[in-house]
Amino acid sequence: MGKIEKGATFSAQEHVDKYRAIYYAGASGDFNPIHIDPEFGKMVGLGGVILHGLCALGFVAKTITDWTGDPGKLKKLKCRFATPVKIEDTISISGEVVEIQGGRAKIALKVVNQQGVEVEKNVEAEVEM
Repeated sequence: MGKIEKGATFSAQEHVDKYRAIYYAGASGDFNPIHIDPEFGKMVGLGGVILHGLCALGFVAKTITDWTGDPGKLKKLKCRFATPVKIEDTISISGEVVEIQGGRAKIALKVVNQQGVEVEKNVEAEVEM
């Protein structure tokens, strides 16, 4: 568990294996063809299957809760989905505590793929102290 104080940083990486979108589709019930059918993804100009945005955001939540050591401490998480996450991408998540107020720490996060392209922007979280 990381120490929750202003300036504290943490990071992690997640690799999107070829089955991740299928696993997430089954768990979420979202079987949109852009997430599970490579030919459909190519037909609509995505170059193949793209990962569900909420699955990619789940990587961020996991990174935060692994750092805090307690999933119950995550109280708020938001982002803007910016660039599709593709199968075989590696997502790097880095966070920094930027403010502490009222028993909560505000965290600014950066989420990029292996080319350094932000896949989620304006990523912010709050955790309980």
